[in-house]
Amino acid sequence: MFDPEAARAELRVIAEELRCDAVRITGDDPERLTAAAQHAADAGLEVWFSPFPCELTPEQLSLYFADCAERAEAVGAQVFVAGCELSLFGSGFLPGPDTLARIETFNSNDLTMLASMAEANAQINTALADATATVRKRFRGKLTYAAGTWEDIDWTPFDIIGIDAYGDPSHPAYREGLAALQRLGKPIAVTEVGCCTYRGAAQRGGMGWDIIDYDTEPPRIQDGYTRDEDEPVRYMGELFAFFEAERVDTAFWHTFASYHLPHHPNPQFDTDLASFGVRKVLPDNTLVPKHAYKALADICSRSTTQT
Repeated sequence: MFDPEAARAELRVIAEELRCDAVRITGDDPERLTAAAQHAADAGLEVWFSPFPCELTPEQLSLYFADCAERAEAVGAQVFVAGCELSLFGSGFLPGPDTLARIETFNSNDLTMLASMAEANAQINTALADATATVRKRFRGKLTYAAGTWEDIDWTPFDIIGIDAYGDPSHPAYREGLAALQRLGKPIAVTEVGCCTYRGAAQRGGMGWDIIDYDTEPPRIQDGYTRDEDEPVRYMGELFAFFEAERVDTAFWHTFASYHLPHHPNPQFDTDLASFGVRKVLPDNTLVPKHAYKALADICSRSTTQT
């Protein structure tokens, strides 16, 4: 359950302890987004107001973004993020009755799904062009979109190129993808990247969460996964060194804490392994820093010192 006061306290921690200078406030509920964004602004953070529409059709997106844009303007947000990976989270772009079904089919390399991407990209770009036109009438800040690496986005209507940049920064395809975006001549923001808390999680990227067997009661971690708080630290160090060397303008680490994935002393039930959070959540909802917490604070402190 969303607790505005808890959100206020956590955003203070993000600003004052982690020394972050910007935060991406994301979710599908405009009321909660507004409350959290206001607390972020009060904490002195640059606010990226990031509505996350799930299962909305292209026809429904503009109305939803219109409401969110007015809210973003009211709280003084600096950047509006017009959705995230719509090919998977939106309805009607790729085949599948819901997001999880689309993700499963997409990751199976189903030829029908892959063949659908060209048409999906065209539909997404049309929807985003309509959305940005709607948002600009209500919001005076900068606009971006959180794209999946598999999406081919027309960045013409946007001020900032936004990419959810999971992957291996040492891989040639990763570097070539970033170079292609840089050639477009706009600022680049890594709108989301992170790593779960087990050995080998970095290789699984954005799908690192998919290691829990929910058919058991209580849900348990599948066999073969070992808790490793240093895995996100290693990955974070590699990524942010690469982003700095390549002059990426902004990067957001996903995420602060995952309340739906509490830590458990029994490794079988330690769902925090599937969490991207830099803090683990105990059964009583107490938050405890993980190794990645200090690593992120150190990176942000160095960045603050250099600017």
